[in-house]
Amino acid sequence: MITIYHNPRCSKSRAACELVAGTYNSANEPIEVVEYLKQPLTVEELKKLNAQLGCPVRDMIRDTEAEYKELNLADLSLTDAELYDAVAQHPILLQRPIVVRGGRAVIGRPPENIAALFS
Repeated sequence: MITIYHNPRCSKSRAACELVAGTYNSANEPIEVVEYLKQPLTVEELKKLNAQLGCPVRDMIRDTEAEYKELNLADLSLTDAELYDAVAQHPILLQRPIVVRGGRAVIGRPPENIAALFS
């Protein structure tokens, strides 16, 4: 199963969906597309996703969104728990797209990053 955390309004996210469905998925694995703005992830789901990404929590947060500034998320004293809560409450903050396959995940920005899951 391949899971894509997707925002249809994002060109990079749309490109990732096309790459996964076409170029990379030669084995025709099932694909689940999660529109995370309509189906926000819980804190527990975000923690699991972060573990699959293998990066600091901050790397999965979009720092260009207005909410980032409004919530003062640049404050380095914030804990991981506080960052997870912010993303759970404001899903627009989640980096996009994120593709998960075989227990690993990558941020598909640029979309070519996705190739690492298929090599």
